[in-house]
Amino acid sequence: MSNAYFQPGDQRASRVHDLFQRIARRYDLINDVQSLGWHRLWKRRVVRLAGGVAGRRALDVCCGTGDLALALARQGAAVVGLDFTEAMLEVARERSHRLPSTMRAPEFVCGDAMRLPFPDAAFDVVTVGYGLRNLARWESGLAEMWRVLRPGGRLVVLDFGKPGNAAWRAAYFAYLRAAVPVLGWLFAGDAQAYAYILASLREYPAQQGVAAELRRLGCTEMQVIEPMGGAMGINVAVR
Repeated sequence: MSNAYFQPGDQRASRVHDLFQRIARRYDLINDVQSLGWHRLWKRRVVRLAGGVAGRRALDVCCGTGDLALALARQGAAVVGLDFTEAMLEVARERSHRLPSTMRAPEFVCGDAMRLPFPDAAFDVVTVGYGLRNLARWESGLAEMWRVLRPGGRLVVLDFGKPGNAAWRAAYFAYLRAAVPVLGWLFAGDAQAYAYILASLREYPAQQGVAAELRRLGCTEMQVIEPMGGAMGINVAVR
């Protein structure tokens, strides 16, 4: 399935970039509307699952407007936030200026999640929230995150999930297909930006696919958490 912003294949990256470049200033509103505010709770859970991060180096991939990067910084981590859309990073940098002066603001850099510009084992913690699904080759992005994670470090992946229960999955997809684009049109004047979620999710193997790929990468210590009956997926992996 495709929409105005979702194009499988070689055009995927440029179309996703166009989408996020366009909606950067409305991105936080979009997240609140599409999740009814629940994304804030799930992101707080990601930070808790990252473990004690004070004094550690953390990387937030596909950082967007900086929710996770800023939350990790508030916990005392030395954070790098990476995204390939400069408009999103501009919002993240503006938000970082509101951190207390006693806290170290994240460093926000523009880069490709499938070719991270960092050496092996550079970070104690790596997080990605609602970003892995957007990559042209999500497996490449996951392998890169695994590469830059030090031994004993922790990777936490949060994204839309695929419920295992068929009836709940059908109801959830119906909500994404029908209700979410209407909310997008009402609140942001852009139904297609919201319809993108379901289009991209159909091509993404979600939490169980991520778990299988992590095992292929050599992960032997992993947890799969499925909030809302699997409508969201959180993968926690120790290097």
